[in-house]
Amino acid sequence: MRKFLGTVFIVILVFFFAGCLMVMNNLMQQLHLEQPKIAKGSILLLRLNGVIVDGRDFLGDLDKYSREKEIKGVLVRINSPGGVVGPSQEIYAELNRVRTKLHKPVVVSVGSMAASGAFYASMGADKIVTNPGSLIGSIGVIMEFADLEKLYAWAKIKRYVIKTGAYKDSGAEYRDMRPDEKAVFQSMADEVLEQFKTAVANSRHLSMADVTTLADGRVFTGEKAIQLHLADQIGTLHDAEQLLGKMAGIGDHPEIFVPPPRNQYNIMDLLSSRTHVPNIDESVRNLLHAQLWGEPLLILPGAMNFLGGR
Repeated sequence: MRKFLGTVFIVILVFFFAGCLMVMNNLMQQLHLEQPKIAKGSILLLRLNGVIVDGRDFLGDLDKYSREKEIKGVLVRINSPGGVVGPSQEIYAELNRVRTKLHKPVVVSVGSMAASGAFYASMGADKIVTNPGSLIGSIGVIMEFADLEKLYAWAKIKRYVIKTGAYKDSGAEYRDMRPDEKAVFQSMADEVLEQFKTAVANSRHLSMADVTTLADGRVFTGEKAIQLHLADQIGTLHDAEQLLGKMAGIGDHPEIFVPPPRNQYNIMDLLSSRTHVPNIDESVRNLLHAQLWGEPLLILPGAMNFLGGR
């Protein structure tokens, strides 16, 4: 009886592992079939949409496909009001790397807007093509804070903190901000602004004095931006494709390669796009919005409403 049961157990194990191998094989075949093919002499088209909070997907596609030998240039279509400082700077740096290290031209095509952090990111490109009525610029830094001290008092909520330094709870919502704390945050914003201005001056071949006159947070139309040397020419996405094809030496009608869409949502999808993510409670979006309080942002102020789901 034991011998019989042992044989049955072995047979079950064999079928189990055989089934696992079949599933894995089918999965590998499916993944292999889903790998996109890149035509010879193509340009990579990437889109930077909505509020920039986390650039992982954009940067992942840029790094993966810009290295392909068939990719001769990178075209970035921007429709963004800006976002968080770090990711905006990282996108700028990586676009600049494609130009300088991989020696592949990069062109930005502005749709509705490329403002603040999105404009910062576009400084990594060789050329900026814009519609005449697009919104461009907004060179500046903004930090949002909330003082809820009176609200807590009304609700009879007493909040307190144990801290190790005078500035450890700076920007906390349960009390007013001291003048010296405001000075610290202002210094931080000024430092980020200098980084922004330096990137613009270097990319657009402008003096720091010229950039400083434009760095008061204003947005400009695409037409005005060209006059101010913040963009290069009026044109559509199609015009930008033709320009990049010429720059890459592959003709006026290059093949366009678009990375396959990502099918899953992650936590940053809640913030990085204007598109509504299904089954996301508005209170959760508002909480995530609140988490950006006190953080230096390169963004048009009104765009913060998108983080709240409004």
